[in-house]
Amino acid sequence: MFDLSFLLGHAQTTFHHHSSPLPLTTKTGAKTTLASLVKSTTPPCRLNPLLFNGHLQTMWTAIHNAGPPIYYKRKIFESHHSVYPGQFTVDFVVSKAQGEKSGSEEELPERTTYFSEEEFENLGSEDGKPMLVCLHGLTGGSHEVYLREVVAPVTATGWEACVVNGRGCALSKITTPQLFNARATWDVRQTISYLRTIFPNRPLYAVGFSLGANILTNYVGEEGDRCVLKAAVACSNPWNLEISNVGLQRTWLGLEVYSRTMGGNMMKLYETHKEQILKNEGIDEERVKQCRYLFEFDRVIQAPTWGYPTERAYYRDAESVDALLAIKIPFLGINAEDDPISHREAIPYEEFKQNPYTVLCTTNWGGHLSWFQPGGKRWFAPAIAAFVTKMHDDIDFNASVGERLEANGMAPTKKYPIFDATHRRLILPPE
Repeated sequence: MFDLSFLLGHAQTTFHHHSSPLPLTTKTGAKTTLASLVKSTTPPCRLNPLLFNGHLQTMWTAIHNAGPPIYYKRKIFESHHSVYPGQFTVDFVVSKAQGEKSGSEEELPERTTYFSEEEFENLGSEDGKPMLVCLHGLTGGSHEVYLREVVAPVTATGWEACVVNGRGCALSKITTPQLFNARATWDVRQTISYLRTIFPNRPLYAVGFSLGANILTNYVGEEGDRCVLKAAVACSNPWNLEISNVGLQRTWLGLEVYSRTMGGNMMKLYETHKEQILKNEGIDEERVKQCRYLFEFDRVIQAPTWGYPTERAYYRDAESVDALLAIKIPFLGINAEDDPISHREAIPYEEFKQNPYTVLCTTNWGGHLSWFQPGGKRWFAPAIAAFVTKMHDDIDFNASVGERLEANGMAPTKKYPIFDATHRRLILPPE
């Protein structure tokens, strides 16, 4: 019998998780699991049948869409990192009334202005509002439509939100010879530490998109059971960057459309911050001028400015596939299996099955940061909003999430060998 589901825009949704997923207790005292909660909050994936594959879905992101209007106030932070100092910016969501009152600043993205000193000094609060921390994708920023489509529904229900902009992105300036990279967890770590200080009672949640999803996954894995986030979501994470890089170079579309477009976007950032970047003695300006593709940019600029010998060494160090195993908070991954940028071969299905704290939701169709529905909205936005909202509204974290899996007999009992997930090494006892 002919299957009409595709013609009707019905994508297939599949969930991958541990056989004994993280147990959760609701505020009413009822028992559930992380996997059950994810399945109950994930809406059916109904996409635009005219955008019938991952390429069409992904390319549709180039079509102009104003998206929901979100107003921001920006603060410039000085990095505390001993090896990678410099500046980064965080954009805090403010009300429409406050945003319109502030006017606009030509050197910043639309609807974004700087905090005055007085405004920033008074930013802290004792309130218990939930807050969403967002990380954007490659060369993006707080202005991106895909990000605003998630921020809009949660802030409409009373949440607060902010966006950690990658260094040099969203019309921010850099004061050292480094842009952002896929391994750079230090700025989000400093931001979350700051938020914890000025908003001591706010439950913090996080969402990352594409490259930002890779950074967020690494951060949550590095923090392990010390992570102060209540839950996190990674959307369109490329996971294994080396595999995704090979996948991009394997086809004409991958190389000449996606890799070339992303490389071009990175070159625009280079031109904007050229004066600072060329202060790094490892940068050869003539080689930079010859860059066309993303991997070339990573080879000539990203690798030497961050201390890597090659771009593939950078990819291997920055990829988040193994960090997934070290996560100790409720964590949701969302990927389309026809994503032409975050390749299916790079998705860590088995790693998700090994960690009870994590659940992966895949669709057979949807592209990269796309999943466009009839009417132009993205399916993943309500899926993410529903997950974090349900976690906050229904789950008693003191009764459930704080429990260690060791108490439930899920941890390995042997001491050696130990796999260090964040350093990708098998540790053996000293001889």
